[in-house]
Amino acid sequence: MLRHLATALIMLTPFAASAQECGPTVPCDIEGGNYHLRLPEGKGPHPVLIWYHGHRGNGASIHRSGGLQRDFLEQGYALLAPNGYRSGDGPRSYPARDGAPRDDVAFTFAALADAEARAPLDLDRVFAGGFSAGGSMAWLLACEAGDHLSGMVSVAGALRRPNGTDCAGLAGLPIMQVHGFADGQVPFEGRAIRDWHQGSLWDSLELARAANGCRSNPDNISIDDGLRTRSWGASCSGAPVSFVMHDGGHGLPNGWTAHAKEFFDTSTE
Repeated sequence: MLRHLATALIMLTPFAASAQECGPTVPCDIEGGNYHLRLPEGKGPHPVLIWYHGHRGNGASIHRSGGLQRDFLEQGYALLAPNGYRSGDGPRSYPARDGAPRDDVAFTFAALADAEARAPLDLDRVFAGGFSAGGSMAWLLACEAGDHLSGMVSVAGALRRPNGTDCAGLAGLPIMQVHGFADGQVPFEGRAIRDWHQGSLWDSLELARAANGCRSNPDNISIDDGLRTRSWGASCSGAPVSFVMHDGGHGLPNGWTAHAKEFFDTSTE
């Protein structure tokens, strides 16, 4: 973790005094890339939701999410969306595995430090989430630096392989996984792609339960508005873990943001 923070400071230094105006539509440039920032009304300091886009997406997509705006931005959260690494004219994405061309964990903290220099942010209340490849990146961030987070939600992404992290950061971190039963793009079991694997959702959840001292079978099962939730809380010596399944495929189901916001609220009271 110290390696990532030291790298983040080095990446940030050349741009710390920049007066460039940036935010929702104009990206904020730092060494190694850029990010988008949306701020809520009010003086702050604001809690932060770091949001990772999916493959071929970009950080500006936070403008197109009514759920993120309604359940996080309008509830006082700053939204910070790093742009994934881009090689040449290729798509932006998050490899979220060993051998990635950029240390995306360090890059995230460099973006967070740059954003904190621009706006009043509460760095004691930083949450992370993402969709698809971005969901896998959220898992990697939680595994490597969960001690700097207050909660994590992954939608349609699991911890990829190969990955050398021991996921020590999951201990004490509230974790929610949202996934579609009909997801064939990132199936529960993951799938092999060339020399890497998307990772198994079951393996990721097992890592989270083990890190938080939870039993194998869920403490509670509920069905609400098409979302089926299996949750671990009472049996955990650490933080709660939640698995939310919907009937759809590879996408963001209606109501997931409200579900995630409630999970964060109840887990950090």
